[in-house]
Amino acid sequence: MNTANGDELGTTERVLTLLGLLQQRQVWTGPELADRLGVTPRTVRRDVERLRILGYPVHASQGAGGGYQLGPGQDLPPLLLDDEEAIAVAVSLLAGAGGAVANAGDAAVRALTKLDRVLPTRLRPEVRALSGSVESFGGGRTPVDPDVLMTLARACRDEVEAGFDYPSGSEVRRRRVEPYRLVASDRRWYLLAYDLDRDDWRSFRVDRMTEVSARTWHFRPRPAPDAAAYVQESVASRVYPHQARFLVHASAETVRAQMPASAAVVRRRGDDRCEVVSGAGSLDFILLHVLLLGHGFEALDPPELRERCRILAERLLSAGTRGPES
Repeated sequence: MNTANGDELGTTERVLTLLGLLQQRQVWTGPELADRLGVTPRTVRRDVERLRILGYPVHASQGAGGGYQLGPGQDLPPLLLDDEEAIAVAVSLLAGAGGAVANAGDAAVRALTKLDRVLPTRLRPEVRALSGSVESFGGGRTPVDPDVLMTLARACRDEVEAGFDYPSGSEVRRRRVEPYRLVASDRRWYLLAYDLDRDDWRSFRVDRMTEVSARTWHFRPRPAPDAAAYVQESVASRVYPHQARFLVHASAETVRAQMPASAAVVRRRGDDRCEVVSGAGSLDFILLHVLLLGHGFEALDPPELRERCRILAERLLSAGTRGPES
């Protein structure tokens, strides 16, 4: 019985080694693989068939330049990485999560959480050291601690409570949350979570968090709002003392190209109209922002917004018709 188990383990290890070889090079001949594995060409053919049964599309061709080749498949099978390759992938994903790779943030965090589950402990210090040497310039996101990002990503994945210190006015308070999703904007990372002390959904800027930790207390996920939409609306309007809503006579695509997602929520209202929701310290500031888009628009909410439109219109008209002072 022990011999059978040993033979089975040896076969499994050999097949995985074969898969790793096929992933390293485009084409291998049968004798080359047999020599690398220390087996006969017949055993190589059997192991190739085992890989095919597992879903790996291994192609075989005859003649000069022929051999075994791992081809693309309909599904993504497990990928074997050695230590150096795993470190390189992790560092690249951390760069993408930090904003160095355009539009890669969300996918990078999802991939990181999967890699984190299987990454050997011995490799973590090297990944951390290398990620600290990767920087970017230009209009990237506000930098966040990779360890904080990973702690929150794990908590979301494992559905465990998290805690962190967070500024509230002039104070810093401890927050206890059920983390739901990490959301990447064009400039920052946010966490959408259920705030246990306030009994409601909240969004938090990750770069403002300190003393971040995940607990072992599991929770059952609640019905949640759309994470990206909730965070965008919070960033663009809810955090400001004044919010305004407009009907703009231009397509949603046109207006989105003129206003960053962090400045306004743009909703499609037909082919040539859209609704714009934005916030600021004053209604006049929002109004001027929409005015400078260069499209016709209607002020919808709040009611006093129309009065501000009239007052600003009179000021502009007066400025345009007043002659030079003598």
